[in-house]
Amino acid sequence: MKKSILSFTALVLFVFTTNAQKVEFEEYDLSNGMHVILHQDNSAPVAFIATYYHVGAKDEQPDRTGMAHFFEHLLFEGTKNIKRGEWDKIVSSAGGNGNATTDDDRTYYYEQFPSNEVATGLWLESERLLHPVIEQVGVDTQNEVVKEEKRLRVDNQPYGKFLENVKKNIFKKHPYKGTTIGKMEHLDAATLEEFKAFNKKFYVPNNGTLVVAGDIDKAEVKKMIQDYFGSIPRGAEIERNFPKEDPITETIKAKAYDANISIPAIMAAYRTPAMTTKDSRVLDMISSYFSTGRSSVLYKKLVDTKKMALQTGAINFSQEDYGTYILFGLPQGETSLDDLLEGIDEEIVKLQTNLISENDYQKLQNQFENRFVNSNSTVQGIAGSLAEYYVMFGDTNLINTEIDIFRSISREDIREVAKKYLNPNQRLVLEYLPESQKK
Repeated sequence: MKKSILSFTALVLFVFTTNAQKVEFEEYDLSNGMHVILHQDNSAPVAFIATYYHVGAKDEQPDRTGMAHFFEHLLFEGTKNIKRGEWDKIVSSAGGNGNATTDDDRTYYYEQFPSNEVATGLWLESERLLHPVIEQVGVDTQNEVVKEEKRLRVDNQPYGKFLENVKKNIFKKHPYKGTTIGKMEHLDAATLEEFKAFNKKFYVPNNGTLVVAGDIDKAEVKKMIQDYFGSIPRGAEIERNFPKEDPITETIKAKAYDANISIPAIMAAYRTPAMTTKDSRVLDMISSYFSTGRSSVLYKKLVDTKKMALQTGAINFSQEDYGTYILFGLPQGETSLDDLLEGIDEEIVKLQTNLISENDYQKLQNQFENRFVNSNSTVQGIAGSLAEYYVMFGDTNLINTEIDIFRSISREDIREVAKKYLNPNQRLVLEYLPESQKK
């Protein structure tokens, strides 16, 4: 009966996704090199305007970390035509909302407006690019904002530094060894001229992608884009030549301490290929197999059945140049970190040795079909995907076709990728401990 239910669910999802509306888009380049992607959907009177800059923490100088994230804040300070403190007021008075995010590879700014305010959004984003005011008062103000964010989200957050400690141990050469938020002493030491130089280098039209999606008239929007962005000068071409990591050939053992925790954690992390590879997608599936939901392998075994762990899971942290695959667990009762790692390793070995069941395989396919449908269910989701697929993957149409890559993944692929990457001699084992255990 269970197999029949799974088969029926798979059939429904297959029919739904096969007949789901294709995401239509148009893309082109302005003469200054800015890439433009338009998606028209007149089903609701909203429009989404986003600019996606190919600059992240990996682009910073080693002694000036945190610059990219700092600019996520700094470029809301104002422009020659927008006074300090007025940006958010302009957005809200037009019935909109917006924000920005930064990671190691990119910075993403976005606003959503009623569709009759598209011009406002385009003007704001062109002002950010053409007329930013970078002055000491803004730098000082945002320096305090960033410090408070670091205190809240990293320094005082339980397990807030686990990824930081994984990255600095698993990457020795590539700038992924740092953190997105950076070191505060580096920002304190940066001069105003250095902030201006960073802006001049990376915030140029040929390093940006503009997406306008929703209830728009494409002909009108094209004219507005040309009017607002067409005259912005092209910047110098950006060259990237990051050092390559040597393969990990023996287990790296490390410890980290956190004053905000009382329960230790064990983490096993593996350096894996870039997000653009099929193997990275297979690792996405392996993560779901191990840790999505209460019926997942690690939860059922270590939390539910054996009561060895309070929590356990798997994360495929995929990025533009490399990925980091992390398995983790928090022990319960008298369970040691070594015993918990052994329990996790047993499931890895099973995955490397045997094919997963047909039922588990179909469950994974169902999960990824569902994710695909949900990712294209809102204008905001579509806009973000269009930008990311173009900048990070070099293929905007993956918004329609990436699901075919997941569909092509076989049970044999899952076994072989586990055998290729998830081996003890290719990993970091990190004990993440309460500060009280530090000797």
